[in-house]
Amino acid sequence: MDIHLGEKSHVCEECNRSFKSKRNLKQHILIHTGVKSYVCDICNKYFRFKCNLNTHILIHTEGKPHVCEVCNKSFKLKGQLNEHMLIHTGLKPHACDVCNKSFRQKGHLQKHLLTHTGQMPHVCEVCKSSFSRKDQLNQHMFVHMLEKRHVCED
Repeated sequence: MDIHLGEKSHVCEECNRSFKSKRNLKQHILIHTGVKSYVCDICNKYFRFKCNLNTHILIHTEGKPHVCEVCNKSFKLKGQLNEHMLIHTGLKPHACDVCNKSFRQKGHLQKHLLTHTGQMPHVCEVCKSSFSRKDQLNQHMFVHMLEKRHVCED
């Protein structure tokens, strides 16, 4: 109830500083005790507060705080780490309904499905040839680049 009234009834016995919540007092007491219970798994440096450890870890991970425990590769987003873990587990959760071929990533399944539907959504702007995959179109574009290179001038 003291939180709602704005009172600071939790007092530190070391320095008489007062806090609104018991949790904040407990966190403050760590300053006096010197206890550092959070350790960096990479360099073994200790920290009093978890938030300081999390900030420190960014030094090692170049802004990618989610680290694979198997190979130490780091990722910016937790979902990227989860997707990466499929490499180590061998799981391929995305299966084709037509031929049952499985893929680690949903995007790879979507590209694969084009082989069954015959769709060719990637069209060459120069000659109007169509391709099911963007990488095939990119490879095709080299043909036109070579044609431009070998044009003789009069």
